[in-house]
Amino acid sequence: MIKFFEHQRLVKKGLASPKKRRRRSSSEIAQLLETGFLTKFLIFTAFTAGIGLLIFTGQQTQGMEKFLTSLLISLTALAQLWINHPRTFARNSRLLLVFGICFAHLAFIKGILALTWSGTIDRDFGPLLIPFAFAPLVLSVLLGRNLGIFAAIFVSLWGGILVNGLTPVLTPAIFIVMSLISGFVAVFVTLEVRQRSRLIRAGVFVGLATWVLALIFGLIGPIVLELFGNINWQLVALESFTAVSSGVLTAILVSGTLPILENLFHITTDISWLEAADLNHPLLKRMTIEAPGTYHHSLVVANLAEAAAEAIGANPTRARVCAYFHDIGKLVKPDYFNENIDLQNNPHNELAPTMSALIIIAHVKEGIDLALKHNLKRQIIDAIAQHHGTTRVWYFYKRALQQQEDARQGGKIMNIREEDIPDVCEESFRYSGPLPQTKECAIISLADSVESASRSLEKVTPQRVDQMIRDIFEQRIKDGQLDDCELNLRELKAIAASFKSTLLSMLHSRVAYPKETRGGQAPEARSERPERSGPTALPPVSAA
Repeated sequence: MIKFFEHQRLVKKGLASPKKRRRRSSSEIAQLLETGFLTKFLIFTAFTAGIGLLIFTGQQTQGMEKFLTSLLISLTALAQLWINHPRTFARNSRLLLVFGICFAHLAFIKGILALTWSGTIDRDFGPLLIPFAFAPLVLSVLLGRNLGIFAAIFVSLWGGILVNGLTPVLTPAIFIVMSLISGFVAVFVTLEVRQRSRLIRAGVFVGLATWVLALIFGLIGPIVLELFGNINWQLVALESFTAVSSGVLTAILVSGTLPILENLFHITTDISWLEAADLNHPLLKRMTIEAPGTYHHSLVVANLAEAAAEAIGANPTRARVCAYFHDIGKLVKPDYFNENIDLQNNPHNELAPTMSALIIIAHVKEGIDLALKHNLKRQIIDAIAQHHGTTRVWYFYKRALQQQEDARQGGKIMNIREEDIPDVCEESFRYSGPLPQTKECAIISLADSVESASRSLEKVTPQRVDQMIRDIFEQRIKDGQLDDCELNLRELKAIAASFKSTLLSMLHSRVAYPKETRGGQAPEARSERPERSGPTALPPVSAA
């Protein structure tokens, strides 16, 4: 309350802005729920209780023995997450997603097998309707292939316990083998899913894998055991269609579930990144009109960042999309930025260096405001906030130092005391950060500086481009701008090589074509080239 009245007093004096910047919520309670041990314990307890409910319902034998076995498997799964997936284990929302999807997978299995045992579903078709690839598909697309493999292994083990005693057709051993292979196939065909149609393709492959395994284990026909016997081909065709269709239907279910899970758990898949790469976004369309120089700069940075991210195994689509939006804050005052400045009317000529630096630095905060207003993804907002780190606005900092030195020299003549000359505070010329936290944000930060510096090269040669990139990288490392991201020296070397290749391909010079004259040839061209005649003579080439 006291801060509110103090703020109002400063507003009346003109020392504060009446507007408040929109901020993302970061309450301590939310942080505790996300990382607290108690939340982890509750998630694990709820999952274990859920498996116990699935085991003890229906016609099961040796229920307590199976429950204890499933508990040991659950503890093994938890240890596996803690050892091999520490980031997922640290975030309770991710832990809830993993165990929640696995439980949904097991609930589907229990439901289908229970309906098969009760006679609602024919026993020839029940095992073929099981969605073997549901959890591996969902977790592979959302969290990566390693967690997809994790899901394939452990839902197979848990499912093997549920299958026991429900149907004599599908034994636990057969179920585990079919589930493992189908899950691995699902993960393999979803290594790079950038279109929703790829999910349907994955479903087809999973369905074919299920069909082949059903043939091998005698769930269809059984053909293998009766190759030369009397076979009901109509039943075989219907069972084969069911096996393949179950994979496709699983993929359709996953495709419909993904957008809901992305919104609930704040995850962005490659599919969503590709959809976000549409250049018809209102902010980007505004940029083409109000800040065309910034728009072109963002496109070049996007090309640099995408190629570099692909070179080191980062997410290239995420890097490209974030690069599109990293400078949207310049839309507030586009004429104050170098790529949009009219050299005949430079607004910074009338401003003090500190004021110019303040305007330049403010484009990060303005960009965050615009991103929040247009509901951009959290990763894009992070890229906007981090793409300058805590670097200095070097040009205006040097200009302020020069003005200070000039004031000192003039002060000696005018007998002005040294303490009357204002100091230049370096912190006033630094961005507020934070430093880049991810590989993609670090790549965008480096690409932004490299692209801007490349515009000042008088002559583009491989040596000059290479030296420019080296200087920028060394300066960023010395300044500690890359301390919080996970780039190592080998990856930095690959990024530098990618930047060099991309810049040289974009900034290469073209052959100077001779100018046309009325006679069809440039005078100098006539004197240097032999005359050609006949049907093989070529017309003069005009400038492109």
